[in-house]
Amino acid sequence: MEKIKKIIGTVGCIWLGMLIIHGQESYTETLPGSTATLEMVSLPPGSFLMGSKADEIGRDLDEGPVREIQVDGFWMSKFEVTWELYNLFVERAIDHLDHKTKGEEVQLDIDGISGATTPYVDMSLGMGREKDYPAVNVTQRAASAFCQWLSAITGRYYRLPTEAEWEYAARAGSVDPYHFGTDISQLGGFAWFQNNSNETYHPVGEKKPNPWGLYDMYGNVAEWTLDQYKADGYQNTILPFEPVVTEYPIVLRGGSFKDGPEQLRSASRLDSKPIWKERDPQFPRSKWWFTDAAFVGFRVVRPKEVPPKEEMNEYWSDNGLD
Repeated sequence: MEKIKKIIGTVGCIWLGMLIIHGQESYTETLPGSTATLEMVSLPPGSFLMGSKADEIGRDLDEGPVREIQVDGFWMSKFEVTWELYNLFVERAIDHLDHKTKGEEVQLDIDGISGATTPYVDMSLGMGREKDYPAVNVTQRAASAFCQWLSAITGRYYRLPTEAEWEYAARAGSVDPYHFGTDISQLGGFAWFQNNSNETYHPVGEKKPNPWGLYDMYGNVAEWTLDQYKADGYQNTILPFEPVVTEYPIVLRGGSFKDGPEQLRSASRLDSKPIWKERDPQFPRSKWWFTDAAFVGFRVVRPKEVPPKEEMNEYWSDNGLD
């Protein structure tokens, strides 16, 4: 898909707490009519080896063959999307407000964007919906709709990361199983996982960030990507992006508070499953919510080259899935 190059001007980049990283500006987006913020970290363009070596401890067959992937520069949210942010999308209470620093990358009628239904039960399953906790039990469709809504509110183009972008960001230049190397004893300093989570997720940003300033890339909650999962790994996969054509399975990355160290490796992949809606009483089952996946969340990215409108829609699209 052909891309349109666009220089992001001052109005499109600054709001609060601007920081120069990799020669680009990281920034904080403040949503109108709220105290909710979205901190975006600038990541450089580059190439990396996607997947894991055959002798990597914990490696699954779906992590290969290793492929060299070129990645364009992009911004990624410093933290997983929180309930504070996600509830603004669910409640739609700020849709009518003007954003003084609204960008010009996206021109969308916000009234035409589908909204997630208000959940009928506590989707945190008792683990907390305070503002700094990650939003969970959301489907990939709902996460993409949030990105479309966020784009309309801010005028800047947001979407879910591709699987390649996610692994590139998690590795932060490393070729080892973890961005810090191979010493699993270090994992507790960066991640909430099976060994230290007490079987619950935690507020975002409590652990140390990776070298590129991203928090909770390992553990806490597993994160949606844009890619269809294929069990044969990358042998017959369209890289760097495999479009979704069926509701299941879709790729999640990073592992969660429920997982052991091997599931938190940079190359580890998780495929979504229908059983995550096992207790859903609706018929048809919800397009927006899971009932049994409180370990599933997401974060967002913003490409530095703004794609044409039709490409934006392809990344947001549910491709007719129910």
